[in-house]
Amino acid sequence: MSLVSQNPIQKRRLERIEAADDDSGEELGSPIAVGAEDGNETESEKRKKENNRKKAKREREEMKKLESSLFGALYAPPQFGTEVEAADPDNGAPLFFMDRSAVYEDGFSSEDEGKSMVGKERKPAWVDDEEEVTEVDISNVARLRKLRKEVDERVISGKEYEARLRGQHAKLNRFADWADLDRKAPNSGFSDNESDEEGGVDDILRNNDELVVKDNAKLLPDMLGFSRLVDANAQEPSSGPVNSVQFHRNGQLMLVAGLDKHMRFFQIDGKRNPKIQSIFIEDCPVYKAAFLPDGSEVILSGRRKFFYSFDLVKAAVSKIGPLTGREEKSLEHFEISPDSKTIAFIGNEGYILLISSKTKQLIGTLKMNGNVRSLAFADGGNQLLSSGGDGHVYHWDLRTRKCIHKGTDEGSLAGISLCTSHDSSLFATGSTSGIVNVYKRDDFIGGKRKPLKTIENLTTEIGEMKFNHDAQVLAISSRKERNGMRLVHVPSLTVFQNWPGPRFSLHYPRCLDFSPGSGFLSVGHAGGKVLLYKLHHYQNA
Repeated sequence: MSLVSQNPIQKRRLERIEAADDDSGEELGSPIAVGAEDGNETESEKRKKENNRKKAKREREEMKKLESSLFGALYAPPQFGTEVEAADPDNGAPLFFMDRSAVYEDGFSSEDEGKSMVGKERKPAWVDDEEEVTEVDISNVARLRKLRKEVDERVISGKEYEARLRGQHAKLNRFADWADLDRKAPNSGFSDNESDEEGGVDDILRNNDELVVKDNAKLLPDMLGFSRLVDANAQEPSSGPVNSVQFHRNGQLMLVAGLDKHMRFFQIDGKRNPKIQSIFIEDCPVYKAAFLPDGSEVILSGRRKFFYSFDLVKAAVSKIGPLTGREEKSLEHFEISPDSKTIAFIGNEGYILLISSKTKQLIGTLKMNGNVRSLAFADGGNQLLSSGGDGHVYHWDLRTRKCIHKGTDEGSLAGISLCTSHDSSLFATGSTSGIVNVYKRDDFIGGKRKPLKTIENLTTEIGEMKFNHDAQVLAISSRKERNGMRLVHVPSLTVFQNWPGPRFSLHYPRCLDFSPGSGFLSVGHAGGKVLLYKLHHYQNA
């Protein structure tokens, strides 16, 4: 819409002026008008009309200029093929000009200010006083203690608090990159080689993330970060109590066996945990099943005078026994050495039976006072620990088949559970009263009988205990107590307060195991299920 159409009064005025010009032009153009004009009009009237025409013309030109400046070229619309010529610097037309009309309060011009700012950094708008710096006490609030890097750390600055919160969020939500609006989308126009050469190095140098994940970081006490996952045997739960669960050395395969005479294998991914294979053992309810540490076989036994071996490569089950020269009616308890060479079974009347894992033949026996109730290997399989009804802990050298040390387990009337750490520096004993003692093995052999810590959180007899791979967590359980399982922070020798938590029920736990990297923790209970948990501190399964 033009400016003329928006101002009807001005438009009518222009129309009247144009009509008057047309009339005057027609009169001048005809001979009659010329004759009449010559006879009737004076010279002053002619000059007056001429001035009126010039004035009207000027007003029309000014109006067109005003409309063009406001609404564009209304009277000269652009045509295809024509372009507006840019200013030619060779003809002397300036490309730009500097506005020097700005006035500053202190009397400086923009040019003076530009000179004064050369070589100087801009000053911040304000600076926080040191008195206003925020400090946060992370030791008073229970849910903030997980942000500590040291056990005795208390107060940190606000910036450090923010950084640790962001780090904790990134640790718990590793797959939320889609929510990062500033994340650079992958460039699909480059080939794989180009993206590796150009983008890969730049992406590494743009962030300060660690290039290698460190698993040897300190685990803080009090609160343990964990989450419940899909049950390990959700696709096929056991129809009876689960007596054995164990991870394969690759961290992905799990063995589940129990009193329903089945041995099942599951692939553990934390989401679906698909079943791989199920084997039915017709004449033997399984009391214990375990992988050989080299991952080649599974040994399983029950209250029978024989036991079974399952070859994972050939998928073949072999029945072994009864053992020559022995009268044991039950081989339900055994331990396998870390070097996969020896299997130690608990026999009758204080005997320990040593079986070769290669030939499956009896290669020797050990004899202790009282009945044998529990076994544990140490020193890479060269030594064996045993305990039983006399309340003592025996250390055996398997190379000489002799007892190298015998010591009293403090406060224990009958030891029924033993476990050692992977480096054999620590060992724990469990008794019928629910007492768990943690010892340093070198000190115990050296004559120091006082335990590092006595754990009294369970009140019924201890069933199974196990250290994780770096000996920062000790799991203890009791079959006769509902939710009877505790996790101990070994460096501080305190129990984690938030395990198992009010929302999770462990039923009556009968067996447990850590994955090789301690990323997963599995618990089998009397209801036939194997509960699976993710430990957030550990990165690898």
